[in-house]
Amino acid sequence: MTELKNDRFLRALMRQPVDRTPVWMMRQAGRYLPEYRATRAQAGDFLSLCKNTPLACEVTLQPLERYPLDAAILFSDILTIPDALGLGLYFETGEGPKFRKVIRTEADVDALPNMKAESDLDYVMNAVSTIRRELNGRVPLIGFSGSPWTLATYMVEGGSSKDFRETKKLAYGQPEVMHRLLDHLADSVIDYLNGQIKAGAQAVQIFDTWGGVLSGWAYEEFSLRYMKKIVDGLIRENEGRRVPVILFTKNGGQWLESIADTGCDAVGLDWTTDIGNARARVGDRVALQGNMDPTMLYAPKQRIREEVEDILSRYGQGTGHIFNLGHGITPEVDPEHAGAFIEAVVELSAKYHQQ
Repeated sequence: MTELKNDRFLRALMRQPVDRTPVWMMRQAGRYLPEYRATRAQAGDFLSLCKNTPLACEVTLQPLERYPLDAAILFSDILTIPDALGLGLYFETGEGPKFRKVIRTEADVDALPNMKAESDLDYVMNAVSTIRRELNGRVPLIGFSGSPWTLATYMVEGGSSKDFRETKKLAYGQPEVMHRLLDHLADSVIDYLNGQIKAGAQAVQIFDTWGGVLSGWAYEEFSLRYMKKIVDGLIRENEGRRVPVILFTKNGGQWLESIADTGCDAVGLDWTTDIGNARARVGDRVALQGNMDPTMLYAPKQRIREEVEDILSRYGQGTGHIFNLGHGITPEVDPEHAGAFIEAVVELSAKYHQQ
């Protein structure tokens, strides 16, 4: 494999010295970029774009042409696994993802097939290997998956939800059925992420988008337990270096210590958690990723710069911080404001890494 020219992101994940704080954005390849919208129109729709290897590679690389980012992230969707399990993923304009089949009963869970990622999701593996080749060592490539709990919410609800009524009804009323579903999904995620690592992903992130809708005991039982199983099952060394794992639970700030205890290398923070407080709580056990409010990108450029400085100062001196937004960048953001954010991190962070 080509030697990595910029390993700042991987070094920070391992809490090794870096010259400045690395930065990337969740959903950095997305609708806020006019070039992305043009490529998506060429593909026809979102799912077709995900499954078109050359175009998925193209949109993955687009933000790197604009900005001095320190990582690329695979362009795909968190719901590829349920789709491969036969639920029939489709997208309604303005309504988000939906499934033609839902999981509501023990018989529904028993009927789920055993997924083989390298064949059932070969288009993802092809995208990973193609992107990795085209990056040519420029920056590392991040692979990702949804967490078992987050995938289960979509599978049980049949799409997005405001109250997760059906999912919680299953979890609280028939916990043994929910556990069988989550166990099946955890095995699928392990297979999926290991396939991405073998195809060339150099770090992986698990998106637990909906773990934060659970109470404390339920989070431990239905979400964190299965993310720990995944962490334990992943390939952690490849191509002669460690493959770091990032866990990101939106609204998970109250559980940082438990998340850090899973064996992950980094914890992603949303914007509701003070990063200085988070660092004081988890110490040097894990790196921290985050955590500017994405809507700050609607503010004037000078205000964005001030917010970057504030977050850097709250984290303080030393390595172990990967700058990111607290969730994905939103479609209406001006690309110049995203650029101002990234430039501020690049320009302001070096002083926090002086030996």
